[in-house]
Amino acid sequence: MTGLSDALLPAGLMDRLPPDAGHEAAVTAGLVADFVARGYEQVKPPLLEFEDGLLRDAVASVNRQTFRLMDPGSQRMLAIRPDITGQVSRIAESRLRHRARPLRLCYAGDVLQVSGSAIRPERQFVQAGVELIGIDCAAADIEVVVLAVQALTNAGVATLGVDLSTPTVATAVLDRAGLEPEALAETRAALDHKDPAAVRTAAGPAADLLIALLEAGGPAEEALRALRALALPTEAAAEVARLGDVVAGVQARIAGVRLTVDAVENRGFEYHCGVSFTLFAPRVRGELGRGGRYLSGHMREPATGFSLYLDSVMRAVAPPPPPRRLWLPPDTPEAEAAAWREKGWATVAALAPVADPVADAAAQGCSHLLAGGVPQPVPSSRSGD
Repeated sequence: MTGLSDALLPAGLMDRLPPDAGHEAAVTAGLVADFVARGYEQVKPPLLEFEDGLLRDAVASVNRQTFRLMDPGSQRMLAIRPDITGQVSRIAESRLRHRARPLRLCYAGDVLQVSGSAIRPERQFVQAGVELIGIDCAAADIEVVVLAVQALTNAGVATLGVDLSTPTVATAVLDRAGLEPEALAETRAALDHKDPAAVRTAAGPAADLLIALLEAGGPAEEALRALRALALPTEAAAEVARLGDVVAGVQARIAGVRLTVDAVENRGFEYHCGVSFTLFAPRVRGELGRGGRYLSGHMREPATGFSLYLDSVMRAVAPPPPPRRLWLPPDTPEAEAAAWREKGWATVAALAPVADPVADAAAQGCSHLLAGGVPQPVPSSRSGD
C-alpha cells in the first residue's frame, strides 16, 4: 500500500479533487464561452516551447519564473510556460500574421511558475484570458475591461473591483527628472511601496509631483480630478486623458462598476505601456486577474488584453451546487439511463446486486437512487451532502 508520504506534492502544487475539479473546469469553460461569444477566437499553445522562442521578448519577471529542461530529442533547452500571453503574441505574429487586424484571440490553460508568493502561493494554476492585437485606441481598452468584468460576473463573482493604472505617467515624470540610475531605482522602489517619505528622499526635483501622483489614488472620479489638476509632462497628460476616456466608457457600459485609480502602480505591469488594470474581489486572497496595454511580440504590435487566474477566481465564486447524481440498479436499460441524463442527471450504475441500495448510493456520492422508476432522495446523513 502506498504511504501518505508518497502522496506529498511540492510546495505550491496540489491535487484538485471532486467536486472542485469539475467546478473549476465548468467555470473555465464558461469564461471561454463568454470570450468566444464576443468575437475572440480560441487558440491553444503548447505547455513547453524552445527556451529561446518562449522567452525571446519576455520581461525579467517572466524569466525568473520559468522552469527549464533539456529536450532529449533536439538537445535544445525547453521552457515550461509561466504565462500564456507571450505565446499568443508569437502565434499572432507568425501563424496568424496575415489575418486582418484587430485580431481577437482567447485562451485557457495551465501555467507553471518557479515560485509563488505569500498572497498567491500556488505555482500551477489555470490562466484564461484574451488578447486584442493590432489596434491602439481607447475603445479597445474599454472593450477588454468590460469583457473581463462581464465574464467574471457571469462566472459568479458577486462583488468585483477594477483598479486602473497608467504606468507610463510616472515614467514620463521620471524621464524628465534626469535622475542618476541609483536614485531612479530607489525612487521606483519607493513608488512601488507607496512610501512618500522615501520618494522625497530619492526623487530630488521630481519628488513633489511624484508624491502628488501617489496622493491622487482613489475612486476613479476623484483621482481623475486630482490628476488633471497636476502640471504633468505632455505625454503623461495625454495618458491621463486616455484613462479618463476609458473610465467614462466602462461606466457607460456597466452600471455600478467599482473603479479606482492608482496612477503609480507598476508592480506586475513592467511591460505595459498604457492603461492597465487589476481585477479583485473584497476579502478574496490574490488578484483575480490583470490586464492592460502592451506591445505584442517581436513586431511590437499595439495590443491590450487580460489574464484571469483561476486559483483566485475560484475563491471568489460560490461553491458548486450539490450534485444531481442518480444511482441506477444493476442492468438498468441504457435507453432509460440515457433518458435520465437528458433530464440533467449524472447516472451512476450499480455493477452488481447490492444488499443495501441506499447505502451503496450514499457511498457513491449519489443524491438520489432510482426506485420503482422514480428518483428517491438519499438521506443526507448517509450521502454526505
